[in-house]
Amino acid sequence: MPSLLETLFRHGYLFLVVWVFLEQIGLPLPSLPILLAAGALAGTGRMNFAAALFSCAFATVLADFVWYELGRRKGIKVVQWLCRISLEPDSCVRRTEGLFEKQGAKTLLFTKFVPGLNAVVMPLAGIFQMRLRKFLLYDVLGTLFWLSMYIGLGYIFAAQIELIARNAASMGSWLVFFLLLGLIGYILYKFAIRQKFLRDLRIARISVDELKRKIDAGENLSIVDLRHSLDFEADPETIPGAIRLDSKDLAEKNGLLPLDREIVLYCT
Repeated sequence: MPSLLETLFRHGYLFLVVWVFLEQIGLPLPSLPILLAAGALAGTGRMNFAAALFSCAFATVLADFVWYELGRRKGIKVVQWLCRISLEPDSCVRRTEGLFEKQGAKTLLFTKFVPGLNAVVMPLAGIFQMRLRKFLLYDVLGTLFWLSMYIGLGYIFAAQIELIARNAASMGSWLVFFLLLGLIGYILYKFAIRQKFLRDLRIARISVDELKRKIDAGENLSIVDLRHSLDFEADPETIPGAIRLDSKDLAEKNGLLPLDREIVLYCT
């Protein structure tokens, strides 16, 4: 029996609970192969489908509750820290805040299908002071939908998955090498895109010290605070004389910005 299925079969539901919890809490552990393997074992009668689903759901909701409480207690700084360690820190906070603000609790129904979104949305629910009962309802529904999809696929294609696992096991270290190579390539690609973005932006950037000198010199400036409302609530101080404006409204409300002076935009 292939090593993954053998390990899961030997340690059973406790292994599922620990693995899924650690993945949902933020460790870089892939849960998809484990869910498919659990479904495959259920499909061959070596694991109970309902028990596997309940074990994974318990671990997932527990981890989500931890993030919810962190967001409720620590505020927007939790999301900013998560985005700081992501591959796309420049857009992570605003993209996730905008999505959650628009979709609300419904975001919890599909967030687990979007890589990187889950760990940010859960603390946002706490930051927005979503009622615990409502959070748990939508989170449980989204969790069951996500788990049923992948464990169910493993159950349906149990024979094929076991065959694939056997072939993968026969490749041994070569498979691990190619997987690591693909991961490194993806990280390098994201890094290159980010560096290009920063190079393109650098020509139009102004440092804090430069802006301070311009203000002290009495230069005619228009300063625009583009921070999201959540970021502003976390740190309500702003540059004196700055206009608060949402970035999505820049094009629609550009009449608010005078064209006869230098315009300085800033966000988080």
